[in-house]
Amino acid sequence: VAFASLFFILISITTFCLETHEAFNRVINKTETVAAGNGTAAPVAVVEVETEPFLTYVEGTCVVWFTFEFLMRVSFCPDKRDFVKSSLNIIDFVAILPFYLEVGLRGLSSKAAKDVLGFLRVVRFVRILRIFKLTRHFVGLRVLGHTLRASTNEFLLLVIFLALGVLIFATMIYYAERIGADPDDVTGSRHTYFKNIPIGFWWAVVTMTTLGYGDMYPMTWSGMLVGALCALAGVLTIAMPVPVIVNNFGMYYSLAMAKQKLPKKKNKHIPRPPQPGSPGYGPPPTSPAAPNPAAGSPRAPRRPPGRDACPLAQEEVVEINRA
Repeated sequence: VAFASLFFILISITTFCLETHEAFNRVINKTETVAAGNGTAAPVAVVEVETEPFLTYVEGTCVVWFTFEFLMRVSFCPDKRDFVKSSLNIIDFVAILPFYLEVGLRGLSSKAAKDVLGFLRVVRFVRILRIFKLTRHFVGLRVLGHTLRASTNEFLLLVIFLALGVLIFATMIYYAERIGADPDDVTGSRHTYFKNIPIGFWWAVVTMTTLGYGDMYPMTWSGMLVGALCALAGVLTIAMPVPVIVNNFGMYYSLAMAKQKLPKKKNKHIPRPPQPGSPGYGPPPTSPAAPNPAAGSPRAPRRPPGRDACPLAQEEVVEINRA
């Protein structure tokens, strides 16, 4: 079942990517009747882009499998509440639903139905979320998920450091570029890319993360000095929380590898305790009571032979105690 699920996930993602290629899209000219203002209907030419039908059939086959898998998991899960709360199960449902809505609305010709159909075509990107289902079958992805969950504080710290640096250096680069402005330039921004501080946010993020697109760069010596300080500060900012995240990943990875190397234990049969009416149930048998000459009472009755303790029942009790 895991291999089948993995196969359909990869096929679905491949189909999703191929649907965006121009080789698998064709332009269709349609004529629709549109009501005019005076109550008459006039034909209007409409150009639409349609995906190759075989890709739709492949996606439909994948959705049928995902639907079957989802329904089986819903039916046999022990706790429906935990099933609904799981993020992976929500992703499964959200990725399946648009296909059925699109198929149901495709035959309708009303404007509202077409608007909904256009919206569903836009939200097709949710199908790519099926890639997260691979975490059920790959230990490495589960380790990554546990690492991200355990490193929430470190990621928050990294975002705060980055946000502070972006705000500071975007402001610095804006005013540093104004130092070498032309005196005849009233705004002081004709010679630079940094027309305002919000534009500098993008440059600061790209520089602090050491990416450096090169679409924006300082023109003056003061701006270059600020850019150098921004790059150095970005390296130091990212280098501080990262070791903690790496240590968390190493810990979870070592734990996952150790669990995989453990020998698989067979489920041992644990016998049930003695039930009422079965041999060995109740207190152990006692010896016959001695007669009391003073009281003149007769001897106590013996236990029936069928109620005597059975050796197999005693062994069963010993096994239960050992378990």
